[in-house]
Amino acid sequence: NVGQVLESHLGYTARWGWPGNPLADEPVRGTETKTRPRTKPSSWIATPVFDGAHWDEEDKAGRHPTIQNIFENLNPESRDGVRLIGNDGKVTLYNGRTGDKYDNAVSVGYVYILKLAHLVDDKIHARSTGPYSMITQQPLGGKAQFGGQRFGEMEVWA
Repeated sequence: NVGQVLESHLGYTARWGWPGNPLADEPVRGTETKTRPRTKPSSWIATPVFDGAHWDEEDKAGRHPTIQNIFENLNPESRDGVRLIGNDGKVTLYNGRTGDKYDNAVSVGYVYILKLAHLVDDKIHARSTGPYSMITQQPLGGKAQFGGQRFGEMEVWA
């Protein structure tokens, strides 16, 4: 979907800026394919990935970890200091069942969740009564015609 790709790239641009930006504080030379942060650190667009609670955090919080203690330790870098989200906004994912690494990196963050949410909003449709076909007396098909599924005699009496 070209729109999703465009929206992803606009999200990257909003976060990282672009080479040759006239509003940049210094010129970017020889970095046509590289990105640099141009916004304040408080304006994150992609969310950091949560890598789970650790035993020492649970010990600090007592028997059960509190949400506050877990989120205090949440940052864009893992515990080993390795950056989880690359400069391209993508992260390497692993299959939860097999533990195998997926072939390609995946874009993560608020931008992509919001995109999926408004795509779902376009798909939701319900009707109680509406137009019927003149010949078959069946409900019309599709959201655009305010159609719906036929509720037959067996479904009514079930």
